[in-house]
Amino acid sequence: PAGGFEPLPPPAAFKPAMQQAPSAAAPEPFPLPPAAGYPFLPATYGGSYQPSQGSDDDWDDDWDESSTVADEPGALGSSYPDYEVAGSRASGCYHLSTRSELSLSSHGGHLAGHPHLPGSSAKSSATVSRNLNRFSTFVKSGGEAFVLGEASGFVKDGDKLCVVLCPRGPEWQENPYPFQCSIEDPTKQTKFKGMKSYIAYKLVPSHTGQQVHRRYKHFDWLYGRLAEKFPVISVPHLPEKQATGRFEEDFISKRRKGLAWWMDHMCSHPVLAQCDAFQHFLTCPSTDEKAWKQGKRKAEKDEMVGANFFLTISVPTGPGAGLDLQEVESQVDGFKAFTKKMDESALQLNHTANEFARKQVTGFKKEYQKVGHSFKCLSQAFELDQHAFSAGLNQAIAFTAEAYDTIGDLFADQPRQDLDAVMDLLALYQGHLANFPDIIHVQKG
Repeated sequence: PAGGFEPLPPPAAFKPAMQQAPSAAAPEPFPLPPAAGYPFLPATYGGSYQPSQGSDDDWDDDWDESSTVADEPGALGSSYPDYEVAGSRASGCYHLSTRSELSLSSHGGHLAGHPHLPGSSAKSSATVSRNLNRFSTFVKSGGEAFVLGEASGFVKDGDKLCVVLCPRGPEWQENPYPFQCSIEDPTKQTKFKGMKSYIAYKLVPSHTGQQVHRRYKHFDWLYGRLAEKFPVISVPHLPEKQATGRFEEDFISKRRKGLAWWMDHMCSHPVLAQCDAFQHFLTCPSTDEKAWKQGKRKAEKDEMVGANFFLTISVPTGPGAGLDLQEVESQVDGFKAFTKKMDESALQLNHTANEFARKQVTGFKKEYQKVGHSFKCLSQAFELDQHAFSAGLNQAIAFTAEAYDTIGDLFADQPRQDLDAVMDLLALYQGHLANFPDIIHVQKG
């Protein structure tokens, strides 16, 4: 259903239907209407269709393409081994095999180093069943495949992401070599003998001191790689694209500021800052096209994505390292309520500040200039009076007119001093807040 998914009923609920011999008159044991998101049950597969026993490892790569599952018959078998055709003909009658009702204890009581959850805790820990919503974030991120024990890969020491217990709870291990990166001097450059223009930004990372030049499209590529690789980390959104006015001074200046906020966050994050793709982005010389492409291909072929990403997380062990499921769920629910409220409040503040800035730039300035203009007319009238003793008064009135004009200009300039910075920061937070529902969904799964 569009609103999410319901957990599967216990296997007993399916038994009566599954014991019936499939016949034309018998009701379908588990009809799957197209609305449930199953466009890929064509009659052409018929009784000869044998579900392959492959793993789900390729699922994420296929998913990342823009095509749907229906376009990829090869992906069908490897990703959906739990549907069996009833009888020797394509009756459209698919049984859900109970094989998907995997108990945690069938994996030896633990999953990838996580201690066995006691039966007394929340009921949801008893079984893990396949999620019927194949478009769910939990499925797309590889979370489901990992929990079902289908992730397999060799994790090199360099790929390990360590979680440490701190007084405030679990945290990512700090980057032992912190650094910063400045973004300066946006310059207009051309290629194809001047046919194509673009803006390049000068980046200077403090840990190398070597400057490199990057275009917005490079930032965009990096963002895509990181968002795909880290399903449980909020990668801040980039400043928005713009088709027209890309080379206007105000737009370039605003984008540079937005990218600087983005870069500050990236460099200070203990995991994102050490990621190979990010380091390649910061350190590969701008002039070495071959090295750039090699690093780009290497990042795109990274095997530690999807379900395998969860294998790279190294959790604390020993006394006090186990977390109480109910306490964790309550904290996650509390955080979910906080992000929802903050999202609404940030949106409202952004709208109000935007409106206020617009009024200062146009309305307030105009009103003060009207007053200034009125005083100017008065001073012009007084100038017609040629008496010497009127000179001082005439100058004072003219000065008042200029003062009101200047106040109008100050109002127009003021948002740059305060509101713009607040709105830029709010935009960064709004990007994070948009990421959190998916991250919380994976966490709950």
